[in-house]
Amino acid sequence: STMFLVGLSGGIASGKSTVVAVLRELGCAVIDADVIAREVVQPHFKAYRQIVRYFGTEILFENGEINREALGNIIFSHPEKRQLLNSITHPEIQKEMLKQILKYFMLGYRYVILDIPLLFETNRLTKFMKYTVLVYCDPPTQLSRLMKRNGLSQVEAEARIASQLPLDEKRKLASHIIDNSGDRESTRQQVLRLHARLEGSLDFLWARLAVATVVAGLGGLVYLLLRHFIS
Repeated sequence: STMFLVGLSGGIASGKSTVVAVLRELGCAVIDADVIAREVVQPHFKAYRQIVRYFGTEILFENGEINREALGNIIFSHPEKRQLLNSITHPEIQKEMLKQILKYFMLGYRYVILDIPLLFETNRLTKFMKYTVLVYCDPPTQLSRLMKRNGLSQVEAEARIASQLPLDEKRKLASHIIDNSGDRESTRQQVLRLHARLEGSLDFLWARLAVATVVAGLGGLVYLLLRHFIS
């Protein structure tokens, strides 16, 4: 089997979840980094123990789970604590993503989509992607959708949008654009065309891993993947 990776990202209220829903309908393999990020901070996980050790028990709910809002308030005003949290969670998130990539690789999928909200901001994983896809919408549409969805004032919504890399900047970095400024059917048609193009792609970024599986066995493949993704 041969397989390549596709990075998918968007901006707040740009409609990435709509695109992911269509991709899942088509039977695509989608790995959601946000879901994994929530999983790795559950009790009994290594990252959970480290977070409690460094940030204290005041960030916990009574049931022992992490209060994400309380933790978010701490790291929002202390950049060095945000870095500390990232240094704890990112390796665990990447390990879990690699496990899922391996699963789809073994199942013979042609490509795997990595749904990563800050793909273009961090820019660390883009080099592993054969293609990158941005779910775009024009700024006025993004603003009105966010205000409506979250019940925010214009000032509050603008502040949320300003905290991210602008969609027009991300647009320059992506190899493919899904323009979600229009109606849902227009977006759906763009996703169908993208899927057909990816299914027909002959550019196998990860073809060498098929050889690595035969030569080194699964253990060697896991090592190779971990070394490349976590370094």
